[in-house]
Amino acid sequence: MAPREEALNAGNVFITGHDGDVINAYQALSGEDGARPGVVVIHHLPGWDSPTKEITRKFAAHGYNAICPNLYAREGLDTDPDDAAAAARGKGGVPDEQFLGDMTGAIDALRVLPNSNGKVGVIGYCSGGRQSFLTAVSLPVDAAVDCYGAFVTGTIPEGFPLKVVPLVDRTASLRCPLLGLFGADDQFPNPEQVSELEQALIAQGKTYKFHTYEGAGHAFFSTNRPSYRPEAALDGWQRIFAWFETYLTPTEA
Repeated sequence: MAPREEALNAGNVFITGHDGDVINAYQALSGEDGARPGVVVIHHLPGWDSPTKEITRKFAAHGYNAICPNLYAREGLDTDPDDAAAAARGKGGVPDEQFLGDMTGAIDALRVLPNSNGKVGVIGYCSGGRQSFLTAVSLPVDAAVDCYGAFVTGTIPEGFPLKVVPLVDRTASLRCPLLGLFGADDQFPNPEQVSELEQALIAQGKTYKFHTYEGAGHAFFSTNRPSYRPEAALDGWQRIFAWFETYLTPTEA
């Protein structure tokens, strides 16, 4: 039998996003037989880039249908991803309402696939971690992973260039189990902000699991950056796949 990674099929697709806008997305489909769960990958602040597409393929290689919507598509479908990211950041980032419209399109795109099992998870890194939480308190998903998402809790620094608001007051609306992976040396979110979110989850009786890695800061999953921490990333991936296997894969009779 061929390895899983040899059976996947990946490429760019178009989906309908917020307000009926057509945006592009990177889709990687599992080549395995049977009904497959889906995962929406939310790219980080640097943009819809090659490392995030590699993550999308990684999910497909593990038996998931995965899609990563280009949240900066409105800067031009043919615009260089780095230029699009810079332009979007210059406007204060992606408004939450627009993001949720685009996520709805991505979730729908996975659920209508002929081999979908109907379950969809969401994962995001950095700004995408906050947006993963936003998805989980706003849209019908079955599991969520927040990788060092800043400003779910805490106070937005004065002069901060992105137009974001904390989300912790929406914890009661969390619709699915949440996995959080954080670095002890991170500043956004710092350990106190992670603790604030944890206390809110406990107070609301939500299903969650958090893990903080000593010696790791922000972006410890990023293999192309000095912040990469191999041991933390390896353990993190094991936790991510275990989480999605628990909540996205139906138990066989």
